[in-house]
Amino acid sequence: MRIIVENVAYTYKAGSPFEAQALKDINLTIEPGEFVGLIGHTGSGKSTLVQHLNGLLLPTEGNVYVGDLDVVSNKGNLRQIRQRVGLVFQYPEHQLFEETVFNDVAFGPKNLGLEPGEIERRVKRALEMVRLDYETIKDRSPFALSGGQMRRVAIAGVLAMEPQILILDEPTAGLDPTGRDEILEEIAKMHSTLGITVVLVSHNMEDVARYANRVIVMDQGQIAMDGSPREIFSQVDQLQSLGLGVPMVGVLMAKLNSLGHNLRGDILTVEEASNEILMWLRGKKDA
Repeated sequence: MRIIVENVAYTYKAGSPFEAQALKDINLTIEPGEFVGLIGHTGSGKSTLVQHLNGLLLPTEGNVYVGDLDVVSNKGNLRQIRQRVGLVFQYPEHQLFEETVFNDVAFGPKNLGLEPGEIERRVKRALEMVRLDYETIKDRSPFALSGGQMRRVAIAGVLAMEPQILILDEPTAGLDPTGRDEILEEIAKMHSTLGITVVLVSHNMEDVARYANRVIVMDQGQIAMDGSPREIFSQVDQLQSLGLGVPMVGVLMAKLNSLGHNLRGDILTVEEASNEILMWLRGKKDA
């Protein structure tokens, strides 16, 4: 399912002394099955943009289309849009509120008016997708779980709606490295096995470089850059001028090239950097 953002602008508190324009003339198409990394410094408009993709915010100007549904002209479409586009906020565990894990994950499907058997199927499947054992955890209080488990339950609650597009706004914030890696691996697995579209908002450049197949850079409410991870992260100077870091391996390669070494500038992983440097050393030795 394609998302089209057409000439979108958004102003907070329009007409008040606190008016602030958060988005300016955004034009963007997200194709079915893409894994998009959305990056930008704090206040660049990332979270505001993704909240437009499921109709949580409506544009001050322009329009958003989710498949064949028009977000602005027909507000009656919003229920359908939010079934298609799941949004996981930063610290999603703060949204947990039911007495049991089952009831929390089942909340969305129940509101769809589904039969009990279908609700149970969805809850079980969603919990399995985030690697939580259904029988072990379904009757436990979500507030008695670890931080990583709570995060997984909150994500499962969105997955139980069976969205075609999954948007995650800093889903690993506050987790330890192991918990972060586990969550991201599960998201990557869902993307590859289910074919769902993923939009990942993150400040971690290594994570974006590792998982995304497209990177969009926001700056001052506008799209500053848009391309593949190799295209974006090879432009070290431009990213740094926007107040952004780059994967550390990219910094290393840029530094080596500044010293006169002729190495690839589009390296994304430590393994690629190691192979490139070894090839360069062998070539130098042979010369």
